[in-house]
Amino acid sequence: MASDPTPQLPPDIAAPSSKLVRSMGLIQSSAVNMLNMIGIGPFITIGAILSAMGGPQAILGWLLGALFSICDGMVYAELGAAMPGAGGAYIYFREAFNSRTWGQLFSFLFLWQTIFTAPLSISAACVGFAQYFRYAFPHIGLSLGSVAVVVIVVIAFLLYRPIKTVGQMSVLMLIVVLVAMFWVITAGLIHLNPRMAFDMPPGAFHFSKSFVYGLASATLIAMYNYGGYANISYLGGEVRNPTKNIPRAVVLSVLIVALLYLLMSVVLIGTIPWREAATSHAVVSEFIYKLYGWRAASLMTGLILVATLSGIVTMTLGYSRILYAAGAEGNFFKVFGRVHPTGHFPTVSLLCINALALPLCWFSLENLISALMIIQIIFQFVPQVIAVFALHIFRKDIELPFRMWLYPLPAVLAMLGWAYIAIAPEQRQNVGTALGLVLLGVGAYLIRARVLSTWPLAKPVSSTTGRSA
Repeated sequence: MASDPTPQLPPDIAAPSSKLVRSMGLIQSSAVNMLNMIGIGPFITIGAILSAMGGPQAILGWLLGALFSICDGMVYAELGAAMPGAGGAYIYFREAFNSRTWGQLFSFLFLWQTIFTAPLSISAACVGFAQYFRYAFPHIGLSLGSVAVVVIVVIAFLLYRPIKTVGQMSVLMLIVVLVAMFWVITAGLIHLNPRMAFDMPPGAFHFSKSFVYGLASATLIAMYNYGGYANISYLGGEVRNPTKNIPRAVVLSVLIVALLYLLMSVVLIGTIPWREAATSHAVVSEFIYKLYGWRAASLMTGLILVATLSGIVTMTLGYSRILYAAGAEGNFFKVFGRVHPTGHFPTVSLLCINALALPLCWFSLENLISALMIIQIIFQFVPQVIAVFALHIFRKDIELPFRMWLYPLPAVLAMLGWAYIAIAPEQRQNVGTALGLVLLGVGAYLIRARVLSTWPLAKPVSSTTGRSA
């Protein structure tokens, strides 16, 4: 049987990926993305989106989030197809901005933010899991934080195995996730009350500052839900025929999940008054309870717990590959580049990010999501759009097997989208924190550059001896 074509990658991208196994096809790649999107998404955030806009008009947040996700997905698809190695944005920044100069700084800052965003992502999803767990088992005397900590330990155990096993497991878990979503959508369509679903409060669409800021907050939460479309880019070194399968997985997962989110939101608030849904921490379970009783609600809660657990699994998987790639190349602590001697999967990076997530489990879900998104916007999402332009203008030597449709319109819309959702007044503190982390990251990089004598603090080379002065 002929093997899948392997892209010709630059040595500094190919070397770390050479230790990994390209065993994930389109189905597994799409499953990994969709699990990350659905598993940690609407089940735990629908109430927060309704609260952000104060009514069913919050569906605009889902629609706007879908538009921005498709546009930003084009950015990931183009970069992922061109540089399908382990680490995703880490290698995109390094190559697009010149690996000998600015690329070193941008890739370092991406690693720097991963130290904060990976634990934030994992802990947020685990807190969401804990909310449904407490709904299902109200008499268990564990706090939300304690339940979330237990989940993190279980995730580390599940992922400590070869990628082929994880890929197969992802497909099975996706089936469970889709069963839960289709149950909700089908039941909701049968019992849908259109008048309740579109019970708009007075002045719902009145254009004002509060409307603009509310929509920005709702879109931020929606983008958090859609965010898993990028997950496969971090696993680029383990995808078969990546120049085709990475773009296909990104686009396919966004389109399917956007449709499911919109349907699910409408049927939920068409059965449960939106004012109740906006304050619920387990709205889907309460929806099923209202229609079919406690036993059905318990079954749905079980499915949601499996779905959320599945999303955490795939998200943690992606983050572990970022630190692994950097460690394998020697651009981060080398210990993170270690792989299992027989299973050939990253070990230290996997265990480290789970450990860093543990102390964050006692923060609220809303605070974790807001901090996570703003840090990523400033460190990763906006610079990544710039990286696409840099690739087109300055790195014509890098082949682009996939070019985004209607370039550069999707990239421009993605940039505007990320800027828009960061403008809400309640995000000012998070923006300030993120900018402070940027300054600390630049300082850390300069210290490292001085110690290692790298750009921009490399020692000048003598023209006569050829050695550093």
